[in-house]
Amino acid sequence: MTSASVGSTTVGETTVPADGSTAVADGVGGATLPVAEPPSAVFFAGNPGALGVPVFVAGSVALALVLIGYVPPTAVGASIPIIGTATGIGLVIATVWSAAVGQSAVAAVFGIFAGFWLSYAALVLGLVHDWFAIPLTGLVHTQGLFLITWLAIIGLLTLVTLRLPAAFTALFVLIDAALAVLLAATVQGNSDLVKAGGWLVLAFAAVGAYLFVDIADRATGGKGVPLGPALRK
Repeated sequence: MTSASVGSTTVGETTVPADGSTAVADGVGGATLPVAEPPSAVFFAGNPGALGVPVFVAGSVALALVLIGYVPPTAVGASIPIIGTATGIGLVIATVWSAAVGQSAVAAVFGIFAGFWLSYAALVLGLVHDWFAIPLTGLVHTQGLFLITWLAIIGLLTLVTLRLPAAFTALFVLIDAALAVLLAATVQGNSDLVKAGGWLVLAFAAVGAYLFVDIADRATGGKGVPLGPALRK
């Protein structure tokens, strides 16, 4: 092609129409053939946090309401429909999305929390239905094992967040605190500590909601909200 047609621009053998699509010469009379956009350009863009953060908040609120006694103690599985589906599956999707756009650190965070929430759902359902054949004498230590494991992993993530805006570090510190309090409550059989843990869960849910406001504001053309300076350069 030696010249541009009306409403298009020619670059070498590629024609770029005014609507932004692309086309290439087919070698016959200068005709052009459209070139489809690669799937990654169509499906894998944007901010995965727009999905991952709100579904995390939803699971946190549901868990907190169970812990602070909104439902009877016998209804320990009341949060599982939300945690096992909306939160767990939503975080898996956010993990894949993050990896697809090359956000490895974000994918790691969402993937780890997907594991946390899905394993929590499995733990509760397994204990309620005796799927794991754990004797009554082992129930406390089984729950303790779960809390210690995730406290260790999320504690490591907390160190990573020191290079992020302070709001992220605050979120993870509150998660660590909630897990530590719930661990103490489990070992001691202290219902007051269980409720205290529930309020800490609500606290980190509130920080998560604040982070979602920032994400949503930026996604709709705003400047976001203040997140604070990083604690480590």
